[in-house]
Amino acid sequence: MERTPFLTGEYRHALDDRGRIAVPVRFRARLSEGATLTRWLDACLAVFPRDAWAELAEKLRGLPLTSTKAREFGRFMSSGAVDVELDRQGRLLVPGYLRTYASLQPGEVIVVGALNRLEIWAPAAWEPYRARIEDAPEALAEQLQDLGI
Repeated sequence: MERTPFLTGEYRHALDDRGRIAVPVRFRARLSEGATLTRWLDACLAVFPRDAWAELAEKLRGLPLTSTKAREFGRFMSSGAVDVELDRQGRLLVPGYLRTYASLQPGEVIVVGALNRLEIWAPAAWEPYRARIEDAPEALAEQLQDLGI
């Protein structure tokens, strides 16, 4: 059985004046079947390959409807989601409401591979986030104990 490739790495790319961003070449095959772009946690955007989005959507559908938190998270994810396809130059269009949510401006953006998704960050948000993690790896390791890693 063929293993689905993980999305990993950190890349600096440009967001043009029309809201298009070039997807790093190494990720284009994984997104060739289409993807879903949505708001994500930590004030960034997420690009889920079609199969990864379907898996997440099924988990969201399985959350209890009686839970306020579950309903809120489901709405947060689905109301911000849009299906996207790469154009011939390997770019995807980021709608204005998503650029506003993630504070993305024309110019440099950071594309981060996060295993099952890409994340798109404004540099002003990514740099302090990355520094916090890199400056305290022991604290991060302690937090992971509760997750069984």
